[in-house]
Amino acid sequence: MAETVLRSASFSPKVKAYWLINLLIVSGLTVIGIPLLVISVPLMLFISGRMLKAMSAELTERKLVVKRGVLFKVEKSIPLEKITDVAMSQGPLMRAMGLYSLSFETAGQSGQGALVSMLGIEDAAGFREAILTQKDNYPTSTRTDKSQPSQQSELTELTESVKRIEKMLATLINDKS
Repeated sequence: MAETVLRSASFSPKVKAYWLINLLIVSGLTVIGIPLLVISVPLMLFISGRMLKAMSAELTERKLVVKRGVLFKVEKSIPLEKITDVAMSQGPLMRAMGLYSLSFETAGQSGQGALVSMLGIEDAAGFREAILTQKDNYPTSTRTDKSQPSQQSELTELTESVKRIEKMLATLINDKS
């Protein structure tokens, strides 16, 4: 069952420069990192291109599919109905380079932070808006509509049970008096 891809994200090549600058800053702050720059900079230049090519994000009618990874490939499929927040953030270095990070949080997610975070999406605001629009337009699950009568009967049953317990407690209190 192939779903129609409504929008695909493209990633800015500026992400490679952002990763390289982060490496230079971290290496420059550590005594051990400075001599290792001879090895780490060419390695980062080689790996960052491959990492960027391996990243993808596609918005379909029902879900968001995010892929990444060079050695260890990761694919996450997030149902739109589960997405609770799409945060768009930008640090000082990202602002200087014109990059944004999109973070997706979902209902039922354990722990702090985002389930998925993507750096360097071109037209991040447009991609975010497309996700939120599709989420709002996607019809809610019919399963919840079918379960509503059963939830109502369970609530009625629970209410009657509480009333019986209250009667029993009142009888016990009157018997002791």
